[in-house]
Order: sequence, then structure tokens, then C-alpha cells
Amino acid sequence: MNKDEAEVRIAKLRKEIARYRYQYHVLNKLEISEAALDALKHELYKLEEQYPDLITPDSPTQRVAGGVAKGFKKVKHDVPMLSLEDAFNREEADAWLERAKKLRPRAQFEFYAEVKMDGLAISVIYEDGAMKRAATRGDGRVGEEVIRGVRTIESLPLHLRVPKDSEIEHFLKKHKGHMDEKKVVRTLTVHSGRIEARGEVYMLKKQLEKLNKDLKARGKPLLANPRNAAAGAIRQLDPKIAAERGLSFMGWQILGDLGVTTHAQGLEMMALLGIPINESNRLCANLDEVEKFQKSIGDKRDKLPFQIDGIVIKVNDSVLFDSLGVVGKTPRAAVAWKYAAEQGTTIVRDIHISVGRTGALTPVAVMDPVQLAGTTVTHASLHNEDEIRRLGLKIGDTVILEKAGDIIPKIIKVLPKLRAKNSKEFRMPHKCPMCGSDVKRREGEVATVCANKHCFAQELAHLQYFVGRTNFDIRGVGSKIAEQLLQNGLVSEPADLWKLKSVDLLSLEGFAEVSAQKLVDEIQAHKKIALDRFINSLGIRHVGEETARDLASAFGSFSAFRKATPEELDSVDGIGESAVESIRSYFEDKRTADKVDHLLDVVEVETMKKKAPGKFAGTSWVLTGSLESMSRDEAKQKIRNLGGEISSSVSKKTSYVIVGENPGSKFDKAKKLGVPTLNENEFLKKLS
Repeated sequence: MNKDEAEVRIAKLRKEIARYRYQYHVLNKLEISEAALDALKHELYKLEEQYPDLITPDSPTQRVAGGVAKGFKKVKHDVPMLSLEDAFNREEADAWLERAKKLRPRAQFEFYAEVKMDGLAISVIYEDGAMKRAATRGDGRVGEEVIRGVRTIESLPLHLRVPKDSEIEHFLKKHKGHMDEKKVVRTLTVHSGRIEARGEVYMLKKQLEKLNKDLKARGKPLLANPRNAAAGAIRQLDPKIAAERGLSFMGWQILGDLGVTTHAQGLEMMALLGIPINESNRLCANLDEVEKFQKSIGDKRDKLPFQIDGIVIKVNDSVLFDSLGVVGKTPRAAVAWKYAAEQGTTIVRDIHISVGRTGALTPVAVMDPVQLAGTTVTHASLHNEDEIRRLGLKIGDTVILEKAGDIIPKIIKVLPKLRAKNSKEFRMPHKCPMCGSDVKRREGEVATVCANKHCFAQELAHLQYFVGRTNFDIRGVGSKIAEQLLQNGLVSEPADLWKLKSVDLLSLEGFAEVSAQKLVDEIQAHKKIALDRFINSLGIRHVGEETARDLASAFGSFSAFRKATPEELDSVDGIGESAVESIRSYFEDKRTADKVDHLLDVVEVETMKKKAPGKFAGTSWVLTGSLESMSRDEAKQKIRNLGGEISSSVSKKTSYVIVGENPGSKFDKAKKLGVPTLNENEFLKKLS
């Protein structure tokens, strides 16, 4: 984007952000999600970063968070209030821990997991037990003095509490041998010296509702959300505003020469001193326990009385924590595991056409990269021409993209007021972009298809499907190599794969003698295939993995399946009329029939014997997540061998859901429907 284009785009973004900001902060009604609004702000920030001379004082990016307000005294933090590194999934949390372990390979890591409150971070200083100073985080090193507002928070003691003797004795007994008892007793009873409590100033959701009712009755503007209400109140020169808003405080760190040796001990001490901490926080022995905590908090996130945006993981041992040090402005011993944003905004730069193995033309949006749910997204299927018309999408439009859990990215909304002047209407081509043949729309369907059954794109898609893991499972024949094989005439149909010699491959880009022979050996190692996988590999329309298995079980041999009459096919459970028609059409087409004959000349298709009902007979299984002891395909095969059926989706009819590492939305749906779930160990016991 050149400077002139950027200037136009910046002006549009500022106008729209201002409109959405008014909705959010004044009207408390936002047309788009907060995540989408954040994405627009981020785009504006990046453009202004690229062209700094286009920045104006009234730009939304110039509302610098943490800047010292006029009238507030600057306060330097003796210990910087650092920001945290973000993680959005288990893999990123594992990577954080691995980096820490490399620095301290012999250390024993234990973690303290905290609910990450969505409020305003505050440091409160107590001297000899009395509240003396309070400051915002600011830039981490220098904040704003806000003692007058903080003193209005009733949940924070103006003078630290002295615990009962019995409470002190219980605390000492619980951590005996793991703390400096003399210092602990002196801290809890005398409060001598300096004690710093850090935590979050926040507003309860119900408090916001109550406050807004009062403001409405008085004819005053309503407040948009708890976090902004809390932050706005604290950063007012008039403490009456903070008092009016009924703010709360939740502690998450205590600093000073206190005698404690772990983070967990420090928070227990805060509670004894009268400073509230979150009772949901947990001590975790490993990241598996942290992950369970993160998920359990996420499941009840909407029902919590306050706003959160994730959890914080901290190395519990204080000495180990400090020894890991700081990188940039973040401590190595802590990480914020946030709930991934599922919506964002991006610009559709083009719409490409993908031709599948069935000949269907699928429009695919090509977009500026955007981070969603922990992944970078650049493409999204638009499915068909009708969907583009429904969205009102033009090439060049700004769109809201959504990705929930393991669901594929989807464009859910177009933002027409951000439309560029040079945006273009999309038209489905009248000719196939790959072979130039006419395209047509099937009667009663939304799909537009290439009329040429021998289209190169279809041949390529089918070859890739043929060698895929659910079919012949030939590793090494990726999209690039498959395309080269077809373009160079080395392969014109799947059977040609087994006729390849290493010398044939040397003319292709990227092949040397060793790699060429390796691929030939890999292909030759897959000359024998199960009946159901062979049927599936043919790519017959309406015949997928499960249908192929039903057909293989019903007929036992490929010969019997191939000769089956429409009536015999229709009698197989789960085989519909459309599948019957597709199967017969496939074998009646001389070209495809010849390709099958050529395949049977070079590969061996196993017969399938009907087995006695196994102990899983009559049960339906769904798998989600990855397993350690076997692949998911191996797990499916074991279930089928025992008579069970595999399903791709969870329903009330599902018997069991096997839950591996990093499960997707199927796990959540199983819990919602009350379907029994099994972890890997429980599944292995079922098998045995």
C-alpha cells in the first residue's frame, strides 16, 4: 500500500473507530465484537507506524495507555511492574516452560495459576502497616500517584490487619521448614518496614448494573464496561468519583523482606494481612494441571462476577523465579495464558478459484494475514457464489473473520463503510480457470462445476486425494511433486505411480539420486491396500471414508462391489440414492473403469471377511485431540475391529468421545450433551 492509499485508508479507519468507540463507551451498544474493534485499531497503528507523518493529535492511537495524567504526580516503582508474555494454547505454554528449563535444567518447577482479572494494575505501599502510596503501572517504571482514589476502595485496608494467633500458628505449621518463621511473624504482627501489595482494581458486573441504573435515573451518561469504569474512576483527581463507583481490589503479588519463599505463601500472607486474593487460584504441580485449571475457568468465564481475559502462570519458587531474570520487559518465570481471540478484521485482497476432485469451483478469499485463535489466517473458503452475494462482499472489502475452536475460518460480516473506491465485484468465471472448459451449475445445487471430467485441476486434486493418509498413505507425494508428475507426463493416472523409476524423477526440480530412489521405494511399499481404503481412494462422489467401509463390509471383495446392482447397493445400510447413482455412473464411464483396471494390475486389494460382532458392536465413537500411544487412524481401526462405528460429529447417539491432547470443540459438545468421555488411559482399558 503506497502513501496515498494509506492516507485514504487511515481516514476511513479513524472515522469508523470513532463511531464504534462512541457506541461502546457512550451508548454501551457495539455493532461488532471488541476483538474486531481491536483489530481495526491495530491496523491503524501499523499504518501510522509505517507512515508516521500521517499521525494527527486526534488519532485514536494517540490515547496512550499508561501516560501520566495532568495533575497526577509521577511515581517511580522501586521494582518495575513488568508486562507478561502471552500464550494462547498449550503448545505456546510448553514452549515458555522449555525456555525456562534450558536456563535451569536441574530445577524442579511448580506453578501457581491465577485468574487474570481484567482491571487496572495498581501498586499499594504500606509503611509500618499504614497505606502511604498508591500508583498505577504507567510504563512499568513510572506511574501516577492515585492514593486518593485507591483509599476509597473498601476492600483494601487503610492499615494492615494483624492476624489471630491461631491463624499465624496454622500458617507457620503449614509451611514449616520452608520459610523464615521469625520474619514471617514480624511481618504479620508488627508490619515494620515497607510492604508493597500489587493487584487489580476492578468493578463487579453487578456493581456496574447498579451504578448505571443510578446514572440513568439522574440523566447522566452510562458506563460502557467494568474495566473502563474502574480505570476511569481511579484516574480522576476527584476521589468522590472513585467512591461513587464502588470499586474492588484483588491482590496478585506482595513485595518486601517478608520471610516467605514462594508465591503461594506470599498470597496467603496477603489474605492474612487483610488484602483480598482470588480464591479460585490454584497451586499446580505441572502444566497438565495448569491446563485443566485454565479450561475450568474458561468454562465458567461468563458466569464469573467480574471480567477476566485468561490466567497467569507463575513459577512458584521465589528464588527460582528471580534467577530466571527478565527478557525485554517481561519476566521469564511468568506467562499470561489468554483465551484466544476468535474474531478479527482483515482485507480481502483477491478471490481465487479452487477446482476440487469432483470438479466443483470454490471461491477462496485471499486476505491480509490475521491472528485468530492462535493461528495465522490468510485464506477462507467462500463456498459458492450465493454466499458471496449474501455477504455483499467485494474484492478490497474489510471483513470480520471468525474462527471458533477447531472450526475453519469464516467471513461473517462485511464492513461496507470501510470499502475502498477501487473495490471490485466478483463474478464466477464462465470457463474453468485450469482447463478453459465451460462450467455449469448443477440442477438443485449451489455448486458451479467444470464440465470437463478430465480437467487438470481435477486430476491433480484426485491424485493428492489418492495418496492421502486415509487412502494409499504414500508419503512424499505432496502438491508440488504431484503437479510436476502430471505436468511432465510421468503420471497420467494413479496406476502410473508404480511404474515410476528413480531415473524418471531426476528431471524434476528438487530430486537427486537418493531422494528419487527414496520416493520410488515409498510408492512400491504401498502396493497392498485394504478394501475399504481402496474404494475410498477412487474418489467416487458421495462415497467417503465411512461409506467405503460400509460397502467393503457388505460385499467383502472389490469384484463383488464393482458388479453390484443398484438394488444390492441400495440394500446396504447408510448408502443413499445419490451414492448408488454415483457408484454406477463411475463404473459405467469407460475412462474411469479403465483406470480401475490399470490399478488392479499393479496393486493388491485385500478382501474383507465379515467378523463376528465385537464387544463394541452397536456403539458409536468420536475422537478429538491427539493420542500418545497410537495415531487416531490406528485408534479408529481398533474400534472398528471390535465392532464399533466411527462418527465425525458428536450427537446424543454418540456412545463415547475419546479425548486426547489439545481437544477441540467436540469435547465441549460432549460435556454439553452429557456424552461419556474417555481419556487415553481409559480408552486403552476399554480396548483390553
